[in-house]
Amino acid sequence: METLMLEGVLFFPVTPFTDIGEVDLDALRRHVAAGVDAGPGGVFVACGTGEFHALDVEEFTAVVRTAVDAAAGQVPVYAGTGGALGLARRFARAAAAAGADGLLLMPPYLVESPADGLVAYTRAVARETSLPVIVYSRANARFDERTAAEVAQLPTVTGLKDGTGDLDLVARIVPAVREALSASGKDFQFFNGMPTAEASQPAYRALGVELYSSAAFAFAPDLSLAFHRAMEEGDRQRVDALQRAFFHPLVRLRKRVPGYAVGLVKAGVTLEGIKAGPVRPPLTSLDAGEVEELAAIIAEGRAVLAS
Repeated sequence: METLMLEGVLFFPVTPFTDIGEVDLDALRRHVAAGVDAGPGGVFVACGTGEFHALDVEEFTAVVRTAVDAAAGQVPVYAGTGGALGLARRFARAAAAAGADGLLLMPPYLVESPADGLVAYTRAVARETSLPVIVYSRANARFDERTAAEVAQLPTVTGLKDGTGDLDLVARIVPAVREALSASGKDFQFFNGMPTAEASQPAYRALGVELYSSAAFAFAPDLSLAFHRAMEEGDRQRVDALQRAFFHPLVRLRKRVPGYAVGLVKAGVTLEGIKAGPVRPPLTSLDAGEVEELAAIIAEGRAVLAS
């Protein structure tokens, strides 16, 4: 299988809901199309920001199909899967049938397991389709350097996304995987998957992790892309200015309530003109004062661009 290599800023759209909690496919179509027009390197639909955990298989299938249609082949579309093994297999097959180009494999249902069990879980889901798979190391699915190297050698596994924030571990995983794949020459990519990844991206980049998921791109693609350009060009002054004015305040707001990583993005999407609706339980939405605070943070970030 030829590896599907990604580049640029990775767009993680929300899943809009109506006021009564149903999936709003029209809003999703406009949201994805607008994001693709802004110029991301790929679309990751129905993943963490897209509330994968709250979608049933029928909703998930419709969401993926809508995103694939909206992207219109301009960039690859990856879909989330994970959770209980039987459901993860079903979601993987549904994503393939809906036209997805790849899968982001999120943690299994919240049970503790050894890293070897995660390898078996990855293998079981990956063999359901021929789609490339990016594995997500976070929460109760933490790979170590040995098991990361082992899953990297599975035929369809093409990347590892880190959401642990454990830079010491990442610093060991990256060379371990590269060494394991050196004989085969297989292409493999690493991703920074921390919430508000831009805040930690300078540190990840120093470890050879150049790709990252940008939640901010979903509602402020101009700020997200400006940050990415500054990173690529080594413009430390612009990176620092955007961190101080936008990304660090965003992190402080996000950390105020567990789960705000999703509610904050949905509020931002609505502020920018596409009604994203509420989050589904057990997540909670921002209150009116926090929405105003978010609007001010966005304005401060854009003031940096204007300067």
